[in-house]
Amino acid sequence: MSATRPAVVGTVIPSDLFGFAERLTEAERQVIDGLRKDLQERVYPHLNQAWDRAELPDELLQAVRGLELMDPPALREAGEPVRDILTGFRNFELTRCDINVGTLYNAQAGLFRTVCALGGSPEQARELDAKIQSYELTGVFALTEPDHGSDVAGGLATSATRDEATGQWTINGAKRWIGGASVSDVMATFARDTADGQVKCFLVPREADGVSMTIIPNKASLRIMQNAHIEYRDVRVDESARLQGINSFKDVARCLRTMRSDVSWMATGAQAGAYEAALRYVGQREQFGRPLAGFQLIQEKLARMLGNLTASLGMVVQLTEQQAAGVFKDENSALAKMQTSLMLRETVALAREVCGGNGITLDTDVARFHADAEAIYSYEGTHEVNALIVGRAVTGVGAFV
Repeated sequence: MSATRPAVVGTVIPSDLFGFAERLTEAERQVIDGLRKDLQERVYPHLNQAWDRAELPDELLQAVRGLELMDPPALREAGEPVRDILTGFRNFELTRCDINVGTLYNAQAGLFRTVCALGGSPEQARELDAKIQSYELTGVFALTEPDHGSDVAGGLATSATRDEATGQWTINGAKRWIGGASVSDVMATFARDTADGQVKCFLVPREADGVSMTIIPNKASLRIMQNAHIEYRDVRVDESARLQGINSFKDVARCLRTMRSDVSWMATGAQAGAYEAALRYVGQREQFGRPLAGFQLIQEKLARMLGNLTASLGMVVQLTEQQAAGVFKDENSALAKMQTSLMLRETVALAREVCGGNGITLDTDVARFHADAEAIYSYEGTHEVNALIVGRAVTGVGAFV
């Protein structure tokens, strides 16, 4: 057997051998390094027990909310703006720790913040963003319905009717799979205006009269993240609760384009988490008198995982740099979400495989990534829907029903 040698690791992120994260400034690297330390010390110790019990304990929730990532102190001190590339690596690092953690943080800092920033009037966006960053206002993105997921663009059934005398809106309908709704102040609720048939968005208080909510039980994926089924029965909100920039589903799609990019980063970070967990395990576990890491078949699987991760990083970094330059294309964000989540599925399966029977326990961390990857594979557009967005772009022919 050949002699051992020091393991090769990335300069900023251990599993980033191509050095994509070297694009970050020194202050941005401090943010990522600090985040990794905070996650390890304050979040990681709660994960396995919370996942096993399918609970979101308050100490984990407060630890995630206290990370100060939307306006990092290190960047303020350096006088640097929050760049898109840092936001991407933030999502990468959060999900590298755990998919539930990345999803929980992104519910506030990604989905909710995006819809308020892109869907609100300039005045609304300014006022809301400060409150969102400080967690003075917490919210979620409530689009998916019990009977409408992939077909929600045309099938959205939740209704909103305006009373011209009072200016108030009455909302009726239901939403499902809304992650984090039970611990948020408001729900950015998408409803179809009964007057013009167009989709509007309303910030509905969780405690509003007529709102009822139940947590979806018996999940095999995202067990820490509490997903809600929400019913709206004659819920009344003022016109001031309507995000003024959402006046059709085209406006919703503009938000989704950005959100798919965030999820692509999360799918990539989850690959890093699964790969690194598997790498730790095979370095410690011995079979036939030597570590698993020294077996050829194990090394081939590790190389495939790293190949998937590296290809995903290259895709999301390029996508983010395009968007930072003002180039937003539905097919690009759809392709990135489709492909990174597809490679995530293979990567977590390989990670579980090299851990053998121990890969189905929470002790190796691999089991969490393996189960939770299924949620990323489906949310913010299924594989098939994103493939059809890409297919429409490259053929010029829409294949949607």
